[in-house]
Amino acid sequence: MDALEAIFNRKSVRNFTGEDVPDDKLQILLRAGMSAPSAVNMQPWEFILIKDKGTLQAMADNLPYAAMMQKAGACIVVCAIPELAHRKLKEYAIIDCTCASENILIAVEALGLGAVWSAVYPNIDRIEFVRKLLGIPRSIIPLNAIAIGIPTGEDQPKDKFKPEKIHYEKW
Repeated sequence: MDALEAIFNRKSVRNFTGEDVPDDKLQILLRAGMSAPSAVNMQPWEFILIKDKGTLQAMADNLPYAAMMQKAGACIVVCAIPELAHRKLKEYAIIDCTCASENILIAVEALGLGAVWSAVYPNIDRIEFVRKLLGIPRSIIPLNAIAIGIPTGEDQPKDKFKPEKIHYEKW
């Protein structure tokens, strides 16, 4: 699949078969995340790969909008590290990790898998739950949890292009 096809066909997949995701594909997704651009190439991210069904179920049970985790084959939690970001700013860390998250989501589509991200940041209760569950230090921000799995085929891409959102030269 070429890059544009993966971008245009990317979709939020919430319906998984429950099968495991092959390790080689998970490694490709992590590599894609780490290939994202970051301010001054600081790469202020860490990734937590979850494959344990009990941990996935805990995420499904305790994070709103994350029920799909119970049937996901894996999850990648994208974590921002402000101390490692350009100028040590939280804002740069969050932007950089958002780019990494999108790379993962596009790579998921290119590999024929399915994924959907669920926000952890900026919700304090979600941040604290994920920190406690996964043993994440307080200096690190769990940004989102990306459920990844074998799609059932129920979820379809949407055409989100809206020409009226484009402004030429001036607003």
